[in-house]
Amino acid sequence: MGLLAENWVYIPAFVVVITVLVFVHEYGHYKIARFCGIKVDVFSIGFGKEIFGWYDKNGCRWRISAIPFGGYVKFFGDAGVASTADGSLKELTDEERNVSFHHKALWQRSAVVFAGPAANYIFAIVALTILFLTLGQAHTPPVATEVVSESAAEKAGILPGDRIIAIDGSEISSFEELRQKVIIGLDEPLHLDVDRGGANVKIDITPRIVEYKDSSGNIQKIGQLGIRSTKREFKDHNLGSAVVSAVDQTWFITTATLKGAWQMITGARDTTELSGPLGIIKMSGDAAKRGDDFTGNLLSLFNFMIFVSISLGLINLFPIPMLDGGHLLFYSFEAIRGRPLGEKAMEFGFRVGLTLVLMLMVFATWNDLNKPWVKDFFVGLFS
Repeated sequence: MGLLAENWVYIPAFVVVITVLVFVHEYGHYKIARFCGIKVDVFSIGFGKEIFGWYDKNGCRWRISAIPFGGYVKFFGDAGVASTADGSLKELTDEERNVSFHHKALWQRSAVVFAGPAANYIFAIVALTILFLTLGQAHTPPVATEVVSESAAEKAGILPGDRIIAIDGSEISSFEELRQKVIIGLDEPLHLDVDRGGANVKIDITPRIVEYKDSSGNIQKIGQLGIRSTKREFKDHNLGSAVVSAVDQTWFITTATLKGAWQMITGARDTTELSGPLGIIKMSGDAAKRGDDFTGNLLSLFNFMIFVSISLGLINLFPIPMLDGGHLLFYSFEAIRGRPLGEKAMEFGFRVGLTLVLMLMVFATWNDLNKPWVKDFFVGLFS
């Protein structure tokens, strides 16, 4: 019982994160669909049996469903929740065709599909902008207050007091930016511009690869220079600079995620770092417990939600049938050919996509089940 009392926050935190982000994603689809004159039959948060719901003035059924692992918007003319065409589309009246998703122009269908991932990105940028405007942007200046003995930094000639001003030609304004570029680069050589007492010094350095265990028990490989900075500053923003910084941070998370995925594909990064639903539950709960007080916990969870929103938007843009990116891939073929793909080709594509998504989910869940925290949790629960 003590373990349950200590960790009760995990499920509520996960439900809050998923519910908010699924709503944002699906509302993007819904809003652009209504803008294009498409009738929406169902807007569901969750899958499975409806717990409760209501109809709006346009006849859309808004529902909360029993399984909180996603959601969907069902347009008029859809055969199911994956926006595949109903077999009776040919029997529609002219009035019904005017509000059918599958009878809209290619650009309108593409806009509706793209709007879901776009909404997740817009949410992240707006949320980061609000944080930067209200709290400021915490950062550590990229100054080496300490150089670790026998580290890559010491061997490359970095000295205490050096300020790193650029990496590979890109300006650096904080220690966080420096760390982000080093961590995801693994053992890629870096070209540094260093301010040393007013003189610009060029230093080439290759980070050392180290392994560390995160709070979820994952063993991760990261690049490390071997410098520390103990200073702490808060950068104030006006609206313009806050938006620019929010876009920069969103872009970095996107590119870092893609780079990490590519490193897993090429074998440079261990695929056990990939987390599934159980991992997201764990990270949601950890984020909700990370602050020093209730407000700090909410802020930590909010920051985690921003990261997941960007990841959700990015993953949905992957060109895999069943995902939004898969639909956009089919629409690109339609634009090239001048007509949609055949029904058999579409069906085959969706089956392949469903298989890939299920395989990835099973693999990620298996990774989660092999994490030490899962074993510790269940052993503690029944002991």
